[in-house]
Amino acid sequence: MVEKWWLEMTRKFPMIEIDTYCVMPNHFHGIIVIVGADLRVCPPIQGAHAGAPLQKDDVPLSEMIQWFKTMTTNEYIRGVKQSAWRPFKGKLWQRNYYEHVIRGEGDLNAIREYIIGNPASWALDEENPTGPRHFR
Repeated sequence: MVEKWWLEMTRKFPMIEIDTYCVMPNHFHGIIVIVGADLRVCPPIQGAHAGAPLQKDDVPLSEMIQWFKTMTTNEYIRGVKQSAWRPFKGKLWQRNYYEHVIRGEGDLNAIREYIIGNPASWALDEENPTGPRHFR
């Protein structure tokens, strides 16, 4: 379900492409490529204090992530009600998210490797119910 909405992001926000991603039992990693971004400059400051208004295709990353979290949360709630998915307490997603501007090919490749290798570290994750801390 999370993967479905992640891939749907390119339809909702045609100015992005999806790169490497990984859905984990308790978190998610993904790379968003902003198509046509000028790689020589920093992205403009966005929001109420930015000065210039946003252009038609300018959507802040925060709005993209908010949409993704909303869609997945709504579908998960439907799954709890209609398909007996395990309920969650509080919020499905943490309040914020971690972002990193990828500045070069080396950085991109290192992050791709981290994402691809992330499932191997699940066995050691503190929140894994079958992980090592549960067998002490």
